[in-house]
Amino acid sequence: MVGNAQWTPTRYAHNGQVRIAYDTFVGSSGDPLVLVMGLGTSRFWWPDGLCAALADVGFQVLRYDQRDAGESTRMPEVRTTNPFVALTRGTGEAYTAEDMVDDAVAVLDAAAIPGAFVAGHSMGGLLAQRLAIRHPDRVLGLVSGGAVPSDASGLTTWRHLRLRTMVRLARTTFDAGRQGDIDASVALARLIASSTYPADEDAVRTWAQREADSGPRDAKAQSRQIGAPWSGGRLADVVAPTLVVHGEEDPLVKPSAARAIAGAIPGARVRILRGVGHDLPAPSWAEYAREVRALADRTRAASA
Repeated sequence: MVGNAQWTPTRYAHNGQVRIAYDTFVGSSGDPLVLVMGLGTSRFWWPDGLCAALADVGFQVLRYDQRDAGESTRMPEVRTTNPFVALTRGTGEAYTAEDMVDDAVAVLDAAAIPGAFVAGHSMGGLLAQRLAIRHPDRVLGLVSGGAVPSDASGLTTWRHLRLRTMVRLARTTFDAGRQGDIDASVALARLIASSTYPADEDAVRTWAQREADSGPRDAKAQSRQIGAPWSGGRLADVVAPTLVVHGEEDPLVKPSAARAIAGAIPGARVRILRGVGHDLPAPSWAEYAREVRALADRTRAASA
């Protein structure tokens, strides 16, 4: 095992005037693997234990904050401030999904990486799909986890979402301030976990107290991210070897989304993680790492 999780100091890539924060797992080496987290959350939401497991199987692990999250640039406010309305309308008042994809390329450029494996979770999985479509020369292999298909948009996206959970998310409110941010992180962790692997709320609270500023409280930023319109290609255009992973008990996104993604991408493989929710719990780390390593090995063997 790589020892206690340590990350390099925060570095920054630039896409025009937008500054993108990223770092690298200290001691990791091998095939470059870029991690992209979901809606409104920072790179710190990738579990250190999972990153260590990925480093153990031969990856140089990088993670970055999407624009409007974590330590990256926050964009100007727009009229639509409700993420659920923005999801339906796809109004794109702030920037496009192409802009978000190009942020990832800026990170690769800043890190002097010509091509990498890319793993995204939740909305990060959606972005990873689009990165493989828009910049096929930069993506060696694609891992889409807990995501909806890029080909779905607006109202068609809702067929893959669990409405009861979405309603609970919409109705959840917390006090303003740092304690409210911590409480929101704990509540989100509880909501997206499965009954098989419930969230360790004490551990989440301890982590959230350290990373409160990276939590999922900024609805305006979420609206800008989720409302960014995509006018690029289709999933059928993906040429990178693809692995689609999804939690069997995901309370937010139905496994039908994984099957739709894999069905649209030629040669894609699906791996349903038994007992897993919309999060990345510790019991899934070893399997997740093995599957990503197997994808990379198949890719390397094919290119050889």
